[in-house]
Amino acid sequence: MKKIFFAAVISMLALGAQAQKYVTVDMEYILKNIPAYERANEQLNQQSKRWQGEIDELVQEAEILYKKYQSESAFLSDAQRIEREEAILAKEKEASELKRHYFGPTGEVYKKRESLMAPIQEEVYNAIKDICDLKKYTMVFDKSSATSLIYASPSIDISSEVLVKLGYSE
Repeated sequence: MKKIFFAAVISMLALGAQAQKYVTVDMEYILKNIPAYERANEQLNQQSKRWQGEIDELVQEAEILYKKYQSESAFLSDAQRIEREEAILAKEKEASELKRHYFGPTGEVYKKRESLMAPIQEEVYNAIKDICDLKKYTMVFDKSSATSLIYASPSIDISSEVLVKLGYSE
């Protein structure tokens, strides 16, 4: 009885799998061909460089304080030494907090990327969904990031079609 049940389940899965239509897209290729994405990426890179510059300034200030402390430590009282050490630690902590604020998991870079990229990604997703609905595709793999995708026939890659749907030519 169990053998018959398993055979029936496997048959149903095999028939269902044959009815599936799979295609691939190359998101890297699609996004490279969308000027708004390239502009948003450049804007994000420029902002990141400015923020990194602010952090680097604080780190440099901490280094200067430390070098000055090292050169003068022999002449400082215990209270002055403690005061200088606390100032150095405070500057390092300020740099660390600023780095986390800008580049942390929920930092400003993440928020900026979301605000710049989300509309573009939504537009691409909708174009892919429209093509899939029209052509009855059931599954789409991103061949530029799917580590489990070993081979994909170029005939099932709809990346160019997505760009056309978005109004961009190759």
